[in-house]
Amino acid sequence: MTQRFAFHVSATDGRARTGTIQTPRGEIRTPAFMPVGTAATVKAMLPESVRATGADILLGNTYHLMLRPGAERVARLGGLHRFMNWQRPILTDSGGFQVMSLSGLRKLTEEGVTFASHVDGSRHFLSPETSMQIQRLLGSDIVMAFDECPALPATDAEVAASMRMSMRWAQRSRDAFGDRPGHALFGIMQGGVTRDLRQESAEALRGIGFDGYAIGGLAVGEGQEAMFGVLDYAPGFLPEDKPRYLMGVGKPDDIVGAVVRGVDMMDCVLPSRSGRTGQAWTRRGQVNIKNARHADDPRPLDADCTCPACTGYSRAYLHHVFRSGEMISGMLLTWHNLHYFQELMAGLRAAIAAGSLDAFVADFEAKRAQGDIDPL
Repeated sequence: MTQRFAFHVSATDGRARTGTIQTPRGEIRTPAFMPVGTAATVKAMLPESVRATGADILLGNTYHLMLRPGAERVARLGGLHRFMNWQRPILTDSGGFQVMSLSGLRKLTEEGVTFASHVDGSRHFLSPETSMQIQRLLGSDIVMAFDECPALPATDAEVAASMRMSMRWAQRSRDAFGDRPGHALFGIMQGGVTRDLRQESAEALRGIGFDGYAIGGLAVGEGQEAMFGVLDYAPGFLPEDKPRYLMGVGKPDDIVGAVVRGVDMMDCVLPSRSGRTGQAWTRRGQVNIKNARHADDPRPLDADCTCPACTGYSRAYLHHVFRSGEMISGMLLTWHNLHYFQELMAGLRAAIAAGSLDAFVADFEAKRAQGDIDPL
């Protein structure tokens, strides 16, 4: 069994790459999409069902897990993998983004962040050192450095000050993480949409040295054009021999655009959240199963999809169970969405390996442009 974390690029097509991340708990095929298991579960899915969609790795949430059930409890019960019955790799975020989202419920200093729990109002403190301790207790395979993501809109001066504090916190995270064979620590680039700040952040992270590098502070309301503008240069600031992780992305066209620009890993709550609200993602765009036009439609969501929702159920049935408030609605639509996202990643990996990424992207865009317009 591999005892060290390792990344290998097997093929490139332009700036896009495909390869593998080796961990003691299994291989992660890249580009990879990580379903989000915020509270030690991907909502509406069993772990084996998530694996069946093609997922190699899940994301857990440090902030939510530290509040309940508590990292110490998870550790006593055998760690996060055993606790949630997922024996493959898990990445945990640092809790920084969630804490920063609390706005008036937090107090930020150089040492860390004091905040009030959204669950019961109890007071807690997170710092680079405590975040590393909590993630160690959880037993995650990939640990994220503790950083600050400033709320938008923000001035250039505010973004610069925040980024530089995050870089100081990155060094503290590195020191607190220590040497843990088989586990990896990722640093997080910040700097908003300013090229010079992004480059300064990347240089600081490279100087510290990490097992992988995340691009943070995007997909927070800046819009796709601005995000892609940053991704046109930001991945190139990071080491070529380490995985690059774009945090919190996203929609299928965001994913494709990020992969084309050299990103190796992504995560987003979108597939599961959309599934619970009656939204399905397909090759031809988004389907709102709530719409009355689906009430008598015998077709599947996507005739080319092999997920259980598409092979066993009609749009009419999915419309009915959603309108009726039945749990199976969220289960089937989430399974479909996760299946589609993983199928998209598999297609991207195959296209990069074959040197046909341009053709894959053209076909992806052409199908989405057609829309969900076939008559009955």
